[in-house]
Amino acid sequence: MRNTVRYGLVGTGLMANEHLRNLAITPGAVVTALADPVESSLATAKATLGAAADEAQTFADSAALAASGLIDAVIVASPNYTHRSVLEPLFEAGVAILCEKPLATTLEDARWVAGRAAESKAPFWVAMEYRYMPPVVEYIDQIRAGRIGTLHMLSIREHRFPFLKKIGDWNRFNRNSGGTMVEKCCHFFDMMRLITQSEAVRVYCSGAMDVNHLDERYGGETPDIIDNSYTTVDFANGVRAMLDLSMFADGAENQEEITAVGDKARLDVLIPEGAIVYSPRVGVRNPKRVERQVVEVDPAALKAGSHHGSTFYEHQKFIAAVRGEGPVEVTAHDGLMAVAIGMAAEISAREKRVVEMSELGF
Repeated sequence: MRNTVRYGLVGTGLMANEHLRNLAITPGAVVTALADPVESSLATAKATLGAAADEAQTFADSAALAASGLIDAVIVASPNYTHRSVLEPLFEAGVAILCEKPLATTLEDARWVAGRAAESKAPFWVAMEYRYMPPVVEYIDQIRAGRIGTLHMLSIREHRFPFLKKIGDWNRFNRNSGGTMVEKCCHFFDMMRLITQSEAVRVYCSGAMDVNHLDERYGGETPDIIDNSYTTVDFANGVRAMLDLSMFADGAENQEEITAVGDKARLDVLIPEGAIVYSPRVGVRNPKRVERQVVEVDPAALKAGSHHGSTFYEHQKFIAAVRGEGPVEVTAHDGLMAVAIGMAAEISAREKRVVEMSELGF
């Protein structure tokens, strides 16, 4: 593989432009092709590329881009429900693929993608940016090193702003996004699997749409996406995990907070504060011995994206995999499992019951 890696992008909306800004600071990356049926989105992407836009040809769809011979790797950042149809010609072309989360909006499609990726000789990587936030990387390293002893409890809180506007308002409906617990929360279910190093066996989710989008209408339809929930996940190794989601809490000081509790200590990571807080057990009424460290992030990486610098670090790993210099760290199977847990949570919230992962074939 040549040192320069030629990238194409399919879908040129908000997340695609974050990828473009990060490719601009990734050594050896050059964008040679863009595909999107919406001209205004292509224009925005070209504006993001600036002078480098002259090197990028534009196409209406992934099939035309795949047939162009202009790319070594492609980023799929099209709407969730399009992923399978977008990926079909890209698999045929044999190029390296970075596919945005969620992998797909149905288990059938997610299983299909995972199957095709397993057959492909080229790298296939699912974009789970939250794994690559530097404070989170350090946090997981400390858990793995045994700093808290044996992990028993894991909780993740995301208190944030509502879903942003997207082209065609596709993200306002479960049928397009897979539902909030798939679209947004697959990140956190992936994180749970990564930290617990185990698989989910049952899921209970209590969630609803209580505040956001209630007065919105699209073609006479009201949005049907969850805007707040509590989800409990039991893992095969006995660890229990919980996700606390609110999409109308944009005033929170930290958007993400992860807490791991072991038999020796509790460990927290706070984003965007970047702090890791270590709280060892001290016994009843003894003085606390809390330790706090702040993990710094490259300012250029922070400026290039809205995921606490993680997209930059993810791209350094992905381009190494494309060059054959490193492994694929987030596989299609990882993407499938994150979708599966999210789907179980969606079913649980609708039907108000515990969902066994075995019901979904896992």
